[in-house]
Amino acid sequence: MILIVDDRPENLFSLQKLLELHHFQVDTAASGEEALRKVLKQSYFLIILDVQMPGMDGFEVAEAISGYSKSKDIPIIFLSAVNTDKKFITKGYSSGAIDYVTKPFDPDILLLKVKTFYRLHLQTRELNDIQKTLREEIEVRKQAQTALHQSVEELRSVLESVPQIAFTCDTSGHIEFVNRYWYQYSFGKDMFPQTPPDSTSVASCIARAIVTGLQQETELRIRPLKSEEYRIHLLTLTPVKKDDQILKWVGIFSDIHEQRLANQLLEQRVQERTQELMLANQELESSNHELQQFAYVASHDLKEPLRKIQVFSHLIKDKFLTGNDDAVNYINRLIHSSERMNKLITDVLNYSRLSITGVFEATNINQVIQEILDDMELLILEKQAIIHTGTIPTLEVIPAQIRQVFQNILSNALKFSSKQGKPEIHIGSEWVTDKEPHSDAAGSGPWCRITVSDNGIGFNEVYLNKIFSIFQRLHSKEEYEGTGIGLAIVKKIMDTHGGVITARSEEGKGSTFIMLLPGKQLNNH
Repeated sequence: MILIVDDRPENLFSLQKLLELHHFQVDTAASGEEALRKVLKQSYFLIILDVQMPGMDGFEVAEAISGYSKSKDIPIIFLSAVNTDKKFITKGYSSGAIDYVTKPFDPDILLLKVKTFYRLHLQTRELNDIQKTLREEIEVRKQAQTALHQSVEELRSVLESVPQIAFTCDTSGHIEFVNRYWYQYSFGKDMFPQTPPDSTSVASCIARAIVTGLQQETELRIRPLKSEEYRIHLLTLTPVKKDDQILKWVGIFSDIHEQRLANQLLEQRVQERTQELMLANQELESSNHELQQFAYVASHDLKEPLRKIQVFSHLIKDKFLTGNDDAVNYINRLIHSSERMNKLITDVLNYSRLSITGVFEATNINQVIQEILDDMELLILEKQAIIHTGTIPTLEVIPAQIRQVFQNILSNALKFSSKQGKPEIHIGSEWVTDKEPHSDAAGSGPWCRITVSDNGIGFNEVYLNKIFSIFQRLHSKEEYEGTGIGLAIVKKIMDTHGGVITARSEEGKGSTFIMLLPGKQLNNH
């Protein structure tokens, strides 16, 4: 904005209109006093000041304006029709004006002067903005430099306090700082600790870190100055960054000599122990094989006299005990006991054979279950059982063993059925992601959860762990036949498959057996 100061209204009006026609904002003052008041409140880039005014003349106003810190840099043009002598013009410049125009004046010349001062004003403002920005940037850089210096001093203080060899280097690999432990391995700051001639040097480790820009860890052997023995150290090189720009590198040598020797000794002992375990395992396998042979021979030899007992018992019953009810009762009990003994020998033999790992293969579980149901057809008809089978996916299992699992569980479901109604069994499956019996179902996952539910007599869940132990029974053999080995066999087969088995039950309300089997046996290929 331009301020025009003149005591004559016609001069103010004509000059104001001239400048406004050329798109300049104009303010006016009719006296020197009014001009000073406006200068204190408003910013102007140019003042056009009349010399001859009542009260304060133009020279006094110019001197007053130049005395204000706010307005001292505002350019002033004097306009005068009376004081045109050289001494007045000189006084005008001495008062702080930068131009002196006598009346009458050429409007075009005055406009050129105004436009020139306006351009100078804009340039001055731009320069002031640039200077302000530069001053702010210089201040920021000073603060950053101070902060960096403080950080470097803090880093050096930390490195000096650590009980290890520590140093810093710039991005070209030149060493900048070393702590006191450095001199236990080097004669000077610019000399790296000595490594064996045929091994990696400290300088090459630093060079590799600088190329990658990543933290590096390297095991090196370096020699203390007062020793001939090289000690194993772990050299860690870490970049110090600011705004993703690497400023320097920090290196630390950690003495791991004793730790490495201990590890080597431990590895040697582990290797020796592993060898011993392998030999022991071979001996165990040999013993297991002998035990299998023994179990087979023993079961065969035990079954042979049992068969004779059963055969001769039936002959005695049929030929010599007709009409003797007491003798028939005793002989029936003998036959029943021999049959139980025969089944017990068979179950023990089956349980012992589970220690021999079979071959895992992709197996159609639905077909296995159907074959079991076909074999149990007469029992199912006798019990009038209803069995619902869902679709079970193909799994990698040992077919013969998994057949025994379903055989035992389904047999138990039929055996322990309620006498109040027809047995009803549901078989289903779903994929889960966790090896947890009660985890949420998923569309796919590494584990298949198979459930077999019945409406039988159930059991108290207090005995849940007991039912999977060998020779453990919840009912007397007089109530329900069995050897107490069936579910123990199931548990051992599930362990062999890396699976899990558990159950939910309530007395009188049936049971649900829950099995988790992996879809693929990754550890068996």
